[in-house]
Amino acid sequence: MKTKVAIVGANGYSGEELCALLCRHAGVEIVAVSSRTHAGKPVGEVLPRLSGTPAIAGLSFCDSKIDVLLASGAEFFFLALPHGLASEFALPLIKAGKRVIDLSADFRLRDASIYEEFYGEAHPAAETLGEAVYGIPELHREAIAKAKIVASAGCYPTSIVLPLVPLLAAELIEPDSIAVSSASGVSGAGRKADVSLLYAECNESLRAYGLPKHRHLSEIEQELGAAAKRPVVITFVPHLAPMTRGIHSTIFAQLAPGVQFAQVEEALAAAYADEPFVRFRGALPDTKNVNGTNFCDIAARYDDRARRLILLSAEDNLVKGAAGQAVQNFNLMAGFDETTALL
Repeated sequence: MKTKVAIVGANGYSGEELCALLCRHAGVEIVAVSSRTHAGKPVGEVLPRLSGTPAIAGLSFCDSKIDVLLASGAEFFFLALPHGLASEFALPLIKAGKRVIDLSADFRLRDASIYEEFYGEAHPAAETLGEAVYGIPELHREAIAKAKIVASAGCYPTSIVLPLVPLLAAELIEPDSIAVSSASGVSGAGRKADVSLLYAECNESLRAYGLPKHRHLSEIEQELGAAAKRPVVITFVPHLAPMTRGIHSTIFAQLAPGVQFAQVEEALAAAYADEPFVRFRGALPDTKNVNGTNFCDIAARYDDRARRLILLSAEDNLVKGAAGQAVQNFNLMAGFDETTALL
């Protein structure tokens, strides 16, 4: 018996990637794919990449209305929607006994006041924040498996939190010394009409944006603070890179007094030795080696001259940073092998 799933808001980049991954999931039946813009149109027509795929054969976009979605019979709902909108769907779905994997930022933060600080508006469902589990399986696997709603982590946070959490938890680095420079492919901005995202504006150009308080900084500091057992404030500078997909993060920190670099390497190797999608490697991470996969590659170096630790990571922002991580979370929730349908 296959598990029935629905994808709400499937016409964006992350939503399309999610459809593609679920189409090859042997334990899944996609019973609904919704879009207010494309309701009534065949999924394969709007997403030609998936045209002819048996899993969506004869399936058309349905309207994004709760009664329509519930009538589909889906047990799990993936919300690939902008922040602020996902909560409108999550609350009634949970009330109806459904389980939700949210790819937006609506449920990632535990503190409604921090959401308001970073997103510029009151949280639309503050009373539910305590119910959601932050969706990085490598950190919260057991809680994710039991959750009614999982807030899949953001793309930048995943690339930053995974290298740092084991080191903060082991008190190997100084929490106040952390600075991060990241670069993301243009697909990270979403599928929308925006002059700044046109090919002629992005090609052959690299630019910083979202300074000094990118929205993802809120969830990054939340997870780093939990690992360090104290508030952590970092400097984070994101960049838009002239590529379609992929994220590369370079993280700088000071070792704690008396700590040797070998201890950092040992801690990262031990933390991720049995993780299917985190590779702690000797080679420096390269986005071309993770694009299209659910891997996050991590490396570490020590600059003796500057006495500074350098951590590096790379991931696909649309897979491990979005749709792939959502499927990884779903697999845990639904009882499938965690790697099902993922590379």
